[in-house]
Amino acid sequence: MIIIYHKNNKVTEIVADKFKIISFNSNESIAAILLDVATKYPEKSIFWCYKEFKEYLNITDYNLYFHHHRMMLSYNPSSFNFLPDSIGYVEQSSSINVNKTVRFPTWQMSSAVGVIHASVILKKIIKPNKDFDLFLNSMAKIAMPNGLCCCSEPKLLKKINPINTPKASKVVLYKFVKQHYKSVWLFLLFFNELIFDKKFNLLPLINAFFYRRKKNVKIDLSSIEINSTLKLLKNNTIDVLIPTLGRKEHLYNVLVDLSKQTLLPEKVIIVEQNGVENSVSDLDYLNNDWPFKIDHTFIHQLGACNARNIALSKVTSNWVFFADDDIRFEKDLLRKSFDYLKQFGVSSLTISCLQNGEIEKNKIPFQWGGFGTNASLVKSTYLENCSFKPEHEFGYGEDTDFGMQLKNKGCEIMYLPYVKMLHLKAPIGGFRAKFSPKWANDKIQPKPSPTVLAYNLKHQTRQQLLGYKVLLYLKFYKYQQIKNPLLYIKSMNKRWKKSMHWANKMLIHEV
Repeated sequence: MIIIYHKNNKVTEIVADKFKIISFNSNESIAAILLDVATKYPEKSIFWCYKEFKEYLNITDYNLYFHHHRMMLSYNPSSFNFLPDSIGYVEQSSSINVNKTVRFPTWQMSSAVGVIHASVILKKIIKPNKDFDLFLNSMAKIAMPNGLCCCSEPKLLKKINPINTPKASKVVLYKFVKQHYKSVWLFLLFFNELIFDKKFNLLPLINAFFYRRKKNVKIDLSSIEINSTLKLLKNNTIDVLIPTLGRKEHLYNVLVDLSKQTLLPEKVIIVEQNGVENSVSDLDYLNNDWPFKIDHTFIHQLGACNARNIALSKVTSNWVFFADDDIRFEKDLLRKSFDYLKQFGVSSLTISCLQNGEIEKNKIPFQWGGFGTNASLVKSTYLENCSFKPEHEFGYGEDTDFGMQLKNKGCEIMYLPYVKMLHLKAPIGGFRAKFSPKWANDKIQPKPSPTVLAYNLKHQTRQQLLGYKVLLYLKFYKYQQIKNPLLYIKSMNKRWKKSMHWANKMLIHEV
């Protein structure tokens, strides 16, 4: 390994393999020296670290957190990130509201401490920049969608000492937005800061137009090895979770596909719903001779969130496969999935699950901001105290919310396009009766759906929430009848307020 120590945006020392001192041109930027070191040592992992953190840098068994080459990790011990919170006005993804207590997927990198493999640097994703923080953030922003695993990783430091790290100026923020987003986001950023923060950032806005946007940069990282040094348990057992409602034939086919697996599940947990009182289960084939145990629960309460929570309480294996009752898959699905779990060294994997005729647009595995309740494998240790929340029952966001719960426990979710399942979207089942929320008869109808807003309130920053609000107003304008802008805003404000009312009620379980 090689460690580049720096202070005040200048390299102070470079050490190879703990002892060897490497010479460098002190007049060059940190990013330029990083590229130079990677060129000279293409097989090495390269750390960067504040000189003040030298004694705290955790290089003992570093391969436990930096466990394959297609990875970029950093950690910012400050309470803030390099880019101001205003970046939330522009981006809605989970990369913005970073949980710094656990390993957390994000493109927001820091000059404080980090590590990357030389082979990634040599892809020359962006040109070296005098501002090292800007260089790191830009590189991760481009490379993460192209398959580079980027995370905030507190294990980089043996002890976390708060320190004042650099923070981007408004000029740098607007420059970053211009380079990585469509130009319309510059105006939205300016507008949101003006309305919500009372900041008139005209000069940063004008200055940003002197920079080019990095248009849909495609980086081929396929030549960089992914072979995690982390080891899976030797005896991996799997429980399969399936909520079902009125899909007897389709569920039978799922069980048949599971019975043919080259890696058999230990147990299949089925929670069957039927809202008709005094009804009984018609799944007469559950007592057949299956090569796994079947744990069947029959309930009269409808709702997939409740059903999945009941199933979660019955998990005993060290891995869980979240499935639907209308999917089909090949006999090597679970075996292949575990091969990729081992290769990537992650704790959760979402498999491609498309309907007939749909084409998988993703060609490479990548860190996913979502979660698939019908096609995911999760390590059981991360499921403790996680649940499908009642505020999302019969609504939206229960899967994404569950994924965020996992990420906030340090679980890294990869999306895998290589292993595929077929989602039949069977017409039988569903909720059977139309669900009427508490607000169905309100004179003022909430906008957006309170279930969506409940998710945003839990997982987004203030700026993300307000940015979402402005974007919602703009997009919805052409679909409604009020064409007077002032009257439209007044109407939407009432609907937004109503949605906030119900969302907050759901979050404290009053609904």
